[in-house]
Amino acid sequence: MVHAKSWTLKKHFEGSPTSSNFELKTTELPPLKNGEVLLEALFLTVDPYMRVASKKLKEGETMMGEQVARVVESKNSDFPKGTVVLAFSGWTTHSISDGKGLEKLLTDWPDTIPVSLALGTIGMTGLTAYFGLLEICGVKGGETVMVNAAAGAVGSIVGQIAKLKGCKVVGAAGSDEKVAYIKKLGFDVAFNYKTVESLGETLKKASPNGYDCYFDNVGGEFSNTVISQMNKFGRIAVCGAISQYNSTRPPPPGPCPVTVIFQELRMEGFVVNRWQGDVRQKALKDLLKWVMEGKIQYREYIIEGFENMPAAFMGMLKGDNVGKTVVKA
Repeated sequence: MVHAKSWTLKKHFEGSPTSSNFELKTTELPPLKNGEVLLEALFLTVDPYMRVASKKLKEGETMMGEQVARVVESKNSDFPKGTVVLAFSGWTTHSISDGKGLEKLLTDWPDTIPVSLALGTIGMTGLTAYFGLLEICGVKGGETVMVNAAAGAVGSIVGQIAKLKGCKVVGAAGSDEKVAYIKKLGFDVAFNYKTVESLGETLKKASPNGYDCYFDNVGGEFSNTVISQMNKFGRIAVCGAISQYNSTRPPPPGPCPVTVIFQELRMEGFVVNRWQGDVRQKALKDLLKWVMEGKIQYREYIIEGFENMPAAFMGMLKGDNVGKTVVKA
């Protein structure tokens, strides 16, 4: 008999999550039926969207999320024992799947690239950066791109893709260590938004001619300040609003409508699941190619032990990580 450990949402979040919001449960899984596989988690992801998406869960349900898993028992010929897959099984060590929704790694995935990257740079976060920048912003060479949370899982890839496309890139991060990291990645200008005297003046100095594209992971007053410096026909990809996720106060007023109207700005929120099929596969292959060629560097913030899932999640929301937070089961 296989016993699965799962982290459940014991109590809905009010403000910042705490350990008391989670409960670890153990359940005995039934024998496999024909067409099913038994999965064992290898790596699990924690992401900012979970803070918002958890509102849809009932208390007592397993926290949602993607994992890289290995098939340890199979009654499905499409997924023989030993196959490594991506599964949206949530925060659990073992799960049973009928094969629907499982995704194998790219066929040309080399042994030199860790499979955990399928949760990050060559997975959901990489795809978020790719489509947000290239499709939503429609970035072109010679333009200036602003990225906040630039040392995080998504922001660090946004900046590197923008450089690949011939853009000037300005990045904001929340510590001197993170600023040093994104400078190493090739960002043209990087600053610690927590220590600058004036965000507006810092942005103006970084790009006196304004900004053509803004990839927003933060929201709030930070975004209002950037938007006031957008160029005519500027594009804004609204990926996240992590500054607001744990807030118990009403959100601050949005950007000045006069700026949006007379600068003719385009602002669009997006969820990466919009892009499926061939376009998604092409994006994954592009990301894998860029990583293999060294054109995109990655850093993983790996936390050992399934028992540390809540701590990894809470730390990620506070910005403890540089790069993608991943839990090794």
